[in-house]
Amino acid sequence: MSATASISSPPASNRVLYRFIATAAVMFLVWFFGYEQWLKPDGRLDTVLCEQITQAGVGLLRAVGFDATISATNAQLVVMNGQPAVIIGTPCNGLVLYALFAGFVAAFPGPWQRKLWYIPAGIVLIWCLNVVRVAALAINHQYSQASVDFNHHYTFTFIVYAFIFGLWMLWARRLALPTGPPASSQTPLQ
Repeated sequence: MSATASISSPPASNRVLYRFIATAAVMFLVWFFGYEQWLKPDGRLDTVLCEQITQAGVGLLRAVGFDATISATNAQLVVMNGQPAVIIGTPCNGLVLYALFAGFVAAFPGPWQRKLWYIPAGIVLIWCLNVVRVAALAINHQYSQASVDFNHHYTFTFIVYAFIFGLWMLWARRLALPTGPPASSQTPLQ
């Protein structure tokens, strides 16, 4: 290999890093112009997601035997035993978490065939965790109102981000690996 060849082409590890950064930058721009500039001001997507999480949270609470309903005056408010318990606002509807998870997996190297099923599966799991979080906060409000603020801001934030980090680690360490035989077992062409 000549000295000029090593200077003109970056090492493979740098190419992977540059690709990750470029993909992340493109995804950030899509998020900025698609969500921040268009969908967020419109508000309809956030409203639908908030109401959908509220409905699912109330459904889960009912399924485990709690007297829970959706407020007649606010479709984003969980009511337990006739008392307001939890309101699902835009920051809690999960959209940012879905985008964060999908963006990392899309930007990280790995086969697109796996990404096409792993990203939706991960989003569904994050959605389920968010529904459990809403139900748990409503139960927390019912039995220990003093700890709701702490659990909402710290306990559940830690749990949700730790879960997403676990999904990322599963992707990076297990699923992003090439689908073909290891490079060391391939014989060079002669």
